[in-house]
Amino acid sequence: MVRVVYPMHGTPLIALITDFFQKRQARCRADVLVLLIFFGAALFQSLGKFPLIEPDEGRYAEIPREMLERNDFLTPRLNYVKYFEKPPLYYWLNCISFSLFGQNEFAARFFSALSALLGIILTYQIGRAIFGRREGLLAAMVLGTSMGYLVQGRLNTTDMALSLFMTASLGFFLLALRQDAHRRTLSFYLSSACAALAVLTKGPIGVILPGIAIALYMIPRRRRSWLSMMPLARAIALFILLSAPWFILVSIRNPEFPGFFFVAMNLKRFTAPDEHVQPLWFFIPILLGFMFPWSLFLPAAAGRFWNGRAERGAGGRSFLWIWLLVIFCFFSLSKSKLVTYILPAFPAVALLIGQALSDACDGNFKLVRRQAWAICSLLIIGAIGFALYPFLVATPRIMPHRCVAISMLLLAEGLLCLTAVRRGDMVRFFIVLCTMSYIMGIVAPPGALEMLASKKSGIKLALLVKERAPSGALVASYGWYDQNLPFYAQRRIAVVGTHGELEFGSRQEDTSAWFINYTQLSRLWDSGRPIFLLIKKRDMPLFSTSVKTPIRVLGREGKTLLITNQRHTAGREIRGDTRHRAFAVCDG
Repeated sequence: MVRVVYPMHGTPLIALITDFFQKRQARCRADVLVLLIFFGAALFQSLGKFPLIEPDEGRYAEIPREMLERNDFLTPRLNYVKYFEKPPLYYWLNCISFSLFGQNEFAARFFSALSALLGIILTYQIGRAIFGRREGLLAAMVLGTSMGYLVQGRLNTTDMALSLFMTASLGFFLLALRQDAHRRTLSFYLSSACAALAVLTKGPIGVILPGIAIALYMIPRRRRSWLSMMPLARAIALFILLSAPWFILVSIRNPEFPGFFFVAMNLKRFTAPDEHVQPLWFFIPILLGFMFPWSLFLPAAAGRFWNGRAERGAGGRSFLWIWLLVIFCFFSLSKSKLVTYILPAFPAVALLIGQALSDACDGNFKLVRRQAWAICSLLIIGAIGFALYPFLVATPRIMPHRCVAISMLLLAEGLLCLTAVRRGDMVRFFIVLCTMSYIMGIVAPPGALEMLASKKSGIKLALLVKERAPSGALVASYGWYDQNLPFYAQRRIAVVGTHGELEFGSRQEDTSAWFINYTQLSRLWDSGRPIFLLIKKRDMPLFSTSVKTPIRVLGREGKTLLITNQRHTAGREIRGDTRHRAFAVCDG
């Protein structure tokens, strides 16, 4: 056998990988298969090995669990109370997942991970159709190796599904403008259908944001003629046919729904401050951090767009910039801001950066040289920072061995990238950055999420409730609503002293037995009825002075205790009507 040596790129494996990224033409199916395997492994590995993280993951697991239990898929309920903050599509998807895989963490996160994976494939397809095969492939790699995207794709929230449907809606519209008459009509219909799915996932923004982006793109006079190419009336009819039935039916059954959902949850949340108030510039560091290291190439992408305004494909780049800016500006202007809101902008960012990197691979390395040097410097600085972190912080949140592993990865990545930059080899620079970011995306998120889950899951106490509390016992949380407790305990819980996000739903039906004040709890505690109570350690001295029945501590997780008034339940006893300050826990 004759061994083929590639002098420019070292080993045959490196040459094969280099050729894969450099090729202008290749079978689409082969590329898609590689992306599915490559990123499927990153997104689905260890998906069910850490508990649900409170509050969002518990909420979006409990609602579909109750849908299946009650066999009611029309009215969403959280802790058996009407819950109208989101439409039902994501709940329905989780119902399917629970039916297939059981009611567990993997099933709860399955459709979010699948949405992230499909978003990567869709980004590839859009880039390939607009710019070319290599640009689409690089864009997909950029999106899939962005740390924030990989982390968010492994969490049970509605945002990744919204990003998928919004990307599909905008992407199919862009593709329709470049296709023949028959395929154009189909793409317009798909764009409309995906907008409807986005609305069913998270409300009116699913059509408002794509609508604004499309309108801004169509404003120039030379593009108005494209309206005649669109089956506008039929596309609108399809949108209404898919999105309207649930809104109509749920409003008939629940007349209070339209006012709460459209006014309080959408209009007021955009215009009036709530608990998620953030400054106007909030999403700038979020975008830079979530898409690091690729976000540093955004200036190069902007320069590439400006210098190539007259080139073929400039219209596609214009649309992508409009797509990015509409989403970024809309949520920046909103009074309510969460870090995941701008996820639908990430595919547009990846496509713009992917084209700039493709040009650099053709020899225009000057376009990205400064950003490449900056990335090398930041990676090496980050490696030093992680190495020193355990020695500089009194109580480090990251274990020393994890810091060492991350530091070594960052240092290796920085030095390899530095070598490629000095040689002016953009292809090798990209491969190194992709490979190391991918490894980091596999290694870091599980550890980080497990650490977060250990502090914000409450699974140990919830499973203890499921094991110890009889069917007639009252299970309650003291001063807050624990999102994970109903899912893991698989039962309704009472909330003491507050209503929280369940306030609106609690007013629609008689829920007086499930929302009680502190005085009522004390009476129930001394009445003899079995009670299992989740309470913060700081609240124990006050609670112990208000009851006479001895308190038994069954378990502790972080700063939360599980206590009961049952004499025959194993645990450390604390006498009521005294001011105890130390609450040691017996494993029982």
